[in-house]
Amino acid sequence: MRATQVAIIGAGPSGLLLGQLLHKAGIDNVILERQTGDYVLGRIRAGILEQVTVNLMDEAGVGRRLHAEGIVHHAIELVFKGERHPIEVDRLTGGKVVTAYGQTELTRDLMEARAAAGLETVYEAADVSLHDFDSARPVVRWRKDGRQHELQCDFIAGCDGFHGVSRATVKDKVTEYEKVYPFGWLGVLADVPPVSPHAIVYGNSERGFSLCSMRSLTRSRYYVQCPLDDKVEDWSDERFWDELRRRLDPELAQKIVTGPSIEKSIAPLRSFVAEPMRFGRLFLAGDAAHIVPPTGAKGLNLAASDVKYLSSAFVEHYRERSAAGLDHYSDRALHRVWKAERFSWWLTSLMHRFPDMGAFNQKLQEAELEYLVHSQAASTALAENYVGLPL
Repeated sequence: MRATQVAIIGAGPSGLLLGQLLHKAGIDNVILERQTGDYVLGRIRAGILEQVTVNLMDEAGVGRRLHAEGIVHHAIELVFKGERHPIEVDRLTGGKVVTAYGQTELTRDLMEARAAAGLETVYEAADVSLHDFDSARPVVRWRKDGRQHELQCDFIAGCDGFHGVSRATVKDKVTEYEKVYPFGWLGVLADVPPVSPHAIVYGNSERGFSLCSMRSLTRSRYYVQCPLDDKVEDWSDERFWDELRRRLDPELAQKIVTGPSIEKSIAPLRSFVAEPMRFGRLFLAGDAAHIVPPTGAKGLNLAASDVKYLSSAFVEHYRERSAAGLDHYSDRALHRVWKAERFSWWLTSLMHRFPDMGAFNQKLQEAELEYLVHSQAASTALAENYVGLPL
């Protein structure tokens, strides 16, 4: 039977980042992924990184391209009642910013670093199962190329997402908290310059929410709120661009550069947390333990903070023979998770039109937006959460 120190389930950003940090610390690890590497790289996901995440990429030794190609955002802009209002996050937070860098690119950097270091990643690992994680020597089993494989390890890190085997294995042991929102986001990726190179634009209109963000100076990601039962086929590129313009202020609507979509999808929105995040020698991280609506750009960054806590705990265990970090991992991670869940829920509630909100709730929403953009205290609270709370 093969052996390693940490078996990592999932080769998305959280699994790859954890593997790279452990490798830097001299801790042996193997990553198992049920999909192909090309499939993992093809997933279009978030692209706004908190400073915590940027720092972790540097710590892992893979931040060079991020710093060269990532675009720093100094502000966000809120559009409501046909007018645009800037929130200068750097000024309000003592110089803190976020960086636009696509998750696909971050994943590519981590994949290439892992391959260059000769570290083992098993792609297309079918029927992965986790065993004996309540003992001193957990075992991971999977099937590949018609053969059964086993890996003995000290610990298992479940970084395999909401639909992965890690949380499913302990489903009867977790308490799940969930809120499902009554709408989705229709997202379009296009090779067009962003409407604003240094700000992310959030729109609240009578037609629903909109979001203008960027992946680079030549690639943009745009979203509009849509009913859950809409189909991608219902939305031609022309219809999408027309709807987006209608949800922005007139000046910004005229600046939008349109082009053919290179990816188009509809994503439902949910808030989800599974507690606890540790089960013996099995630890959950990232989307395996929590989901946030994308409104606050917290999903990837929460996964990164989980990885920071977990990698530090493993280093402490192997270098200092201390279990303190492992014992406190779940509580520490969940403390930050719930704050991010609150912020993401609040921003989602503030910027979207709900089917049952009615005239009174709509007036309250508008009043809160007015207060937010004209109160430095309220703007500061938004900015502090947006750039990321301290670890």
